[in-house]
Amino acid sequence: MLEFPEPPKSYSSVFLEETDKPLPEKIDPRTRYAFFSTIATGGKSLIKSCKDLHLSRFICYKTLKPEFAKDEIEQKRLIREARVTAMLQHPNTVPTYELGRDSKGNPYFTMKLVHGYTLREILDYRERYDLNQLMKLMIQVAYALKYSHNHGVAHRDIKPENILAGPFGEVLVLDWGLAKVWHPDGTAVEEVDGAPSTIGDLSLTGQGKVQGTVHYMSPEQVNKDPSIDARTDVYSFGAVLYEILSGKNPAKGEKLHHIIESVLNDIPPPPSEVTSQRVPPLLDKVAMRCLRKDPVDRFQSIDEMLLVLQQDWQSTLGVK
Repeated sequence: MLEFPEPPKSYSSVFLEETDKPLPEKIDPRTRYAFFSTIATGGKSLIKSCKDLHLSRFICYKTLKPEFAKDEIEQKRLIREARVTAMLQHPNTVPTYELGRDSKGNPYFTMKLVHGYTLREILDYRERYDLNQLMKLMIQVAYALKYSHNHGVAHRDIKPENILAGPFGEVLVLDWGLAKVWHPDGTAVEEVDGAPSTIGDLSLTGQGKVQGTVHYMSPEQVNKDPSIDARTDVYSFGAVLYEILSGKNPAKGEKLHHIIESVLNDIPPPPSEVTSQRVPPLLDKVAMRCLRKDPVDRFQSIDEMLLVLQQDWQSTLGVK
């Protein structure tokens, strides 16, 4: 079990004066939230903590930055993210509480406020954690993806920054802002990020450009393949697993276009060949199969991958 400091007592303690104070006779949603404090800034969004005065608890409040607040495409993306997150009710996703508009008409949504460290922060101190701890975390990530895929949602932005480990054993997959969903007949929902881009203007983020973190993006995601499906998450999961096992990214390059070329064309060496640490052969094989360029050659589902990951991979350390 990964161990972290407990959340501040001011956020977590329950007191009688908070549970029994009167509820206003007239509810004004404009005065429901108070004591805002910014806790994270995304490319186009703001994530704040605040207190829900009706329920006497601190929560997470997500909205758009002022410069994007009136952008219809960004509003649509934020609203979709809120609803996707709310509809995926699983122990490894963040509970969503409310979707609404503020006094200026700008959309926001509220979620559970979870304390902990992202997998990126954990990997920055990799020597403190053994592989067994990290694999237990990744199994929970796989369960979240299994659930979302079974409900017709591909995350499309699996990376260490979007995986959170909390102080009470929670493992949460964050940020469903790039999620892909489909119509009931199986056709893809229209994208909300503008016209497709060419290789020449690929970007880590940006309207009208490929979005996500390129090191963890599948080749079909880089190419903005309209037929992209949940197997893109299998690739991204493999890229994170590769980094856990080897301490390095499977895609190489100092500049964006070099990383893109690597994602599209380079077959990375197995993790065991780029680290001095012992890598269980079973996990070596799982990572490499996830990272195959053609989706047909990967695990065809998270379920299929989980069956392998749940084997006794530690016993394979002695296998050549």
